[in-house]
Amino acid sequence: MEQIKLGIIGIGNMGRGHIDNLAKGLCPSVSLTAVCDIDENKLGYANEKLGEDVEIAKFTDALEMLDSGKIDTVFIAVPHYNHPTYAIEAFKRGIHVLTEKPAGVYTRQVREMNEAADKAGVKFGIMFNQRTTPLYVKAHDIVQSGALGELKRLVWIVTNWYRTQAYYDSGSWRATWNGEGGGVLLNQAPHNLDLWQWIFGMPQKVHAFCDFGKYHNVAIEDDVTIIGEYDNGAVATFITTTGEAPGTNRLEISGDKGKIVIEGGKLKWWKLETPEREFCFTCEKGFAMPKTEYEEIENENVNGHATVLEAFANAILHGGKMIADGREGLNSLSISNAAYVSAWTGSTVTLPVDEDVFEKHLAELCASESPEKKASAPEPVEELRERWKVRW
Repeated sequence: MEQIKLGIIGIGNMGRGHIDNLAKGLCPSVSLTAVCDIDENKLGYANEKLGEDVEIAKFTDALEMLDSGKIDTVFIAVPHYNHPTYAIEAFKRGIHVLTEKPAGVYTRQVREMNEAADKAGVKFGIMFNQRTTPLYVKAHDIVQSGALGELKRLVWIVTNWYRTQAYYDSGSWRATWNGEGGGVLLNQAPHNLDLWQWIFGMPQKVHAFCDFGKYHNVAIEDDVTIIGEYDNGAVATFITTTGEAPGTNRLEISGDKGKIVIEGGKLKWWKLETPEREFCFTCEKGFAMPKTEYEEIENENVNGHATVLEAFANAILHGGKMIADGREGLNSLSISNAAYVSAWTGSTVTLPVDEDVFEKHLAELCASESPEKKASAPEPVEELRERWKVRW
């Protein structure tokens, strides 16, 4: 079978998770031919899973791996700041790139990465694995087809990203501006921010309230509320935190022709017999409601990470469709960057975000951080492997 020759940069929690999927045979179009990590003690993990007889080149320097000729595709699973750095280096060499989320920490570096991808003419994808969740796919199709009519409102309460202090203490890069570049918006919620814009569209303005170290001994934000405004008058409200238990995951989207709610592993869809705007001005009864048709859909479990990787390989080999083009990582990052600027300045931010303002504030926060909390590679933690599954 024809396969891509994949190299993985970063054999931490996520890198190991992808190796596990390859060992299970979930990505038949992928051959792992090289691994790279600054800690050479982690390099043997691939052979432990795939077998000692499998030939896998091992590197402690990413550029050496990119120059080795051993790979035609690279998967980037390192701390956030380095996603664009290694992607751009790969693009220079004509190597296909699949990166973990987020696309980067600030939009300027991601724009530069996207421009490099355009020049290289190779495949570029991002690991937005929750786009494979059947209920979110269905919501996307309903909204984008116009079945909800003119969009009115999105409300997403996703407060079940709970983390303890021990989680934040598990690696010196965690919960730092120097290491992660942010908190819940950069670490846990990029999937949800991506789904927000993928399903409902990009807002034109953002106003946000971010609390920094509200529930944990950290410098970064662990509690956030974002208000997004749209030119047609629609409003999105996004609430997330790592400091509430048991937490909630409830997405509600309303339009002129009905409403959908995703919660508890189900999508509930109310379809109006008459569009609400038409009904409002034609009905002669003051307390009447439009008649509705109701549909309920159960979720199905999928391995999103393996699905994204196999689809990416198929795009390279046969011109198939990727789950998420890497350039789209700019969208969710634009929302989070705007949220930070809004919180730092107390103002409503019009997109695209002022990159100079964002980078100035970020640089000040990085400079003020205590030296003992500078970035370093985290130790893999087994219990973190499944943390990106959708929690209903």
